[in-house]
Amino acid sequence: MVQDIIKRGGSLKAIQHHYDVSNRFYALWLDESLSYSCALWQDNLMDNDLEQAQYRKIDWHLDASGATKGQKLLDIGCGWGSLMNRYVSVDKERSAIGLTLSHNQYQYIQSLNIPNIEVYEQSWINHQPENDYDAIVSVGAFEHFAQPGVSRSEKVSVYRDFFSHCQNWLKTKGKLSLQTIAYGSLSAENKNLFIQNDIFPDSELPRPSEIFEAADGLFEIKIYRNDGIQYGRTCDLWLKNLSRQKQAITEEFGEHLYSKYQRYLKLSIAGFYLGQILLLRLEMQSLAN
Repeated sequence: MVQDIIKRGGSLKAIQHHYDVSNRFYALWLDESLSYSCALWQDNLMDNDLEQAQYRKIDWHLDASGATKGQKLLDIGCGWGSLMNRYVSVDKERSAIGLTLSHNQYQYIQSLNIPNIEVYEQSWINHQPENDYDAIVSVGAFEHFAQPGVSRSEKVSVYRDFFSHCQNWLKTKGKLSLQTIAYGSLSAENKNLFIQNDIFPDSELPRPSEIFEAADGLFEIKIYRNDGIQYGRTCDLWLKNLSRQKQAITEEFGEHLYSKYQRYLKLSIAGFYLGQILLLRLEMQSLAN
């Protein structure tokens, strides 16, 4: 099974290379919610309130997935648990299960000791739920599912397998809310090798058409948004936070790590603003009877 994960991309080693740098490192430049994905502003009025924009993003996904109308949520690629925390905090009857391959994220969520939240250090490939879910959310995990260099048909096959699993885990007419970076005008052949090798190894972006093809017959795509400009703004605010924390970061983690993430965020800002890469948010409803 481990070999199966490696073939698909997003190997345990690759995930931990990026996300297990240090919880403390990320806490220095993310917002208070520890959300490490594109925030959401209203009507593109992108102010400096990153934390509020992150909670707006979380609420969008909880609503789009139908989680707010149900009691049981699955979060695939749950990060440090901010979405699950927000979900269960308003209703004691709600429960959430999170999946992550990051050991640091797993330990962090465990340390919160929230009764209605369970977290597993596990890939979606290995997940075997006891009961169906009312809703599924996956934010920022889809980019890790396919391996670099595979053919279009191989990518679509991996994505379709993911959607098939999600459909099987959902109650009838249940919904999946998906957020992922995707290729825009940039081609796979011309992607930045620094980001590919030093930041997100063993990962490959989807093209929007590949998502649609993979979901065909399994999910109806009810809402499709491209919020690439909003991710550019998110990265811009992260870069400002990183710069403000330069002394603390370099003293604790070294100049090399600071410079690496500074470069990564600058490249990301340019990529999103120029449309080379996109940020997709999709509301998807199961077609299973």
